[in-house]
Amino acid sequence: MNRRVFLSAGVAAVAIRGSWRFLTGDEAATLAAVCEQIIPGAGEAGVVNYIDIQLTRAFKRHRATYRKGLADVDARSGGRFAELAPDRQAEVLRAVEKNSREFFELILAHARQGFYGDPRHGGNRGMVSWKMVGLTYPPIRGRG
Repeated sequence: MNRRVFLSAGVAAVAIRGSWRFLTGDEAATLAAVCEQIIPGAGEAGVVNYIDIQLTRAFKRHRATYRKGLADVDARSGGRFAELAPDRQAEVLRAVEKNSREFFELILAHARQGFYGDPRHGGNRGMVSWKMVGLTYPPIRGRG
């Protein structure tokens, strides 16, 4: 079992058991597998947690897009996207990118924000992406 398969399985298991604000457990598992395909390490960084939190805040207008889009990803998979082999997941995502470009671009943007953004917003757990690129925690004005 390679690293990606191992991490994908772990991410899916965590997603199913997690407590979510907007996403259902099944949606979270699908989103976790999608994000892991887009950015390996997204699960460790808490990208799904970030997106879920933001779907109750700044991303409220995208709720219907996520519901429909994640259901479409599973439908294109012939079942559960999270349970597919990584190669098959990549194949399904290429079809999603081609046929549901708006949803794919949205999820790509949000995954990047959750991976590289400030951890105080629910993603980039443990500053994993900043450590990866050698950044220290940036000073924030108004904090002593």
